[in-house]
Parts: sequence; structure tokens; C-alpha cells
Amino acid sequence: MILSGKTAVITGSTSGIGLGVAEELARAGADVVLNSFTDRDEDHALAADLARRHGVTARYIAADMSDATACRGLITQAGACDILVNNAGIQHVAPIEGFPTAKWNLILAINLSSAFHTSAVALPMMRAKGWGRIVNIASAHGLTASPFKSAYIAAKHGIVGLSKTVALETAGQGITCNAICPGYVLTPLIEAQIPDQMRVHNMDRDTVIRDVMLLRQPSRQFATVEQIGGTTVYLCSPAADQVTGTTISVDGGWTAL
Repeated sequence: MILSGKTAVITGSTSGIGLGVAEELARAGADVVLNSFTDRDEDHALAADLARRHGVTARYIAADMSDATACRGLITQAGACDILVNNAGIQHVAPIEGFPTAKWNLILAINLSSAFHTSAVALPMMRAKGWGRIVNIASAHGLTASPFKSAYIAAKHGIVGLSKTVALETAGQGITCNAICPGYVLTPLIEAQIPDQMRVHNMDRDTVIRDVMLLRQPSRQFATVEQIGGTTVYLCSPAADQVTGTTISVDGGWTAL
């Protein structure tokens, strides 16, 4: 398996994209560290299940990605970090003049600053081994914009810029840094929104997905967590040794418009 002997830390990875990425990295042989801000039995059970099914080591470490010290402590506690996937993120929708300051600060902290803090601790570990991969989960909104999502879009544009900077600072050192920019991905969070959208628009499931939720995604299909995970595995593979400082869109053509 191509990632045997590597340790991957994935922030925000108890569900959705983060868990899908962890699944594919474990399938490729990487030991994994799952993360969220809770510390429940089911969090640790997720890690145990990954370890059992893929024959790797898997752990869960609780750390609040809105807190700089906790972000740095996650990597320190992991003890090794060959692959860092910065995935943790939240969203809030409001016009700028009514956007709560606390929500702005929280979104910037979790969606952007956390990646700075984790990377700052992980990079010396990677340099010591002469190999490392940082994959930042950005968004189509890291490349384009929509109204009422000012904090999220500012943070995701920032993640793209941070990825480029890290790539330049690590060029030629066996370390790469890239951003994946998904469009709409079918996660439990998105799945839960479908019934409400059906009621609001008086449409059946397939129509509301195609004509409302995926209106800006030309393929009219959701991306899957497995596809985001597979893209992450590619970026960690030898085939991507010279892929650094760029974005890979998994958005069904959204940013081609």
C-alpha cells in the first residue's frame, strides 16, 4: 500500500468529508489520527473501526480548532505527522451588515487560522523526514464567491493563498502543499437539508437536488466523500511529487463557468 508507514492527521474528521478522507488514507495504508472538538466514546470507536477494517493504527484526539493552542497541541500529541489534512470548517450565512462579529471571528479561526497553526507544528516534523504532504480542504468558494457567505469565502480564499505560500517555502524539500476545492459534496449535513428544500420549493427530491441545490454545479451531480478522499490519496502519492502550490477542483464544472 502506497502510504504504509505514514501518519496522517485529519482535522474535523468524525463525519462528512473529513471522515471520507480518513477512510481513503487508511485504505491506502496510512495510520490515521481523527479529530473533532468532542471527546465521546463514539469518537474513539470510529478510530477503532478504521483500524480494524484497514489493518492500520488509528487514534482519536479531541482538539478545538478555534483555539490556536489546541490546534498546535493536536499535532504535538499526534507525535508524528507525515500527512496533514486541514479539513475542519463551519459556515454561517448573513449579509455583511448583519454578519455577527463573533461568527466572523469563529469562522476565520476554524476555517483558516487552524490550518496555519497545525502546519506550523507539522512542517518541522516533515522536514526532519524529508517528506510531507499538506492537503487543505478549501472549496469552490476559495476560487469564486456567492452572496451572504463573506466569512466562509474570505477564509477559503485565504486557505488557497496559504497553500501557495507553504508550497513556496517547502519547494525542493520533499514536501508539497495543495488545496482541494470541492463543490457540493453529499455529506450527512447536506443530506439533512434536502427534505427542508423539498418543502420550501414544493419539489420532489431529484428536482430539488438538480434545480436548486446543484444549480451552479453543471454536472448536476454531487461530488462524493470518496472522490475527495481519492483526490487526497493522489496528492500524497509519488505521481503528485511535483504537484504543489495549486488547487484541484472537484466541483462538477462549477468554477469553469
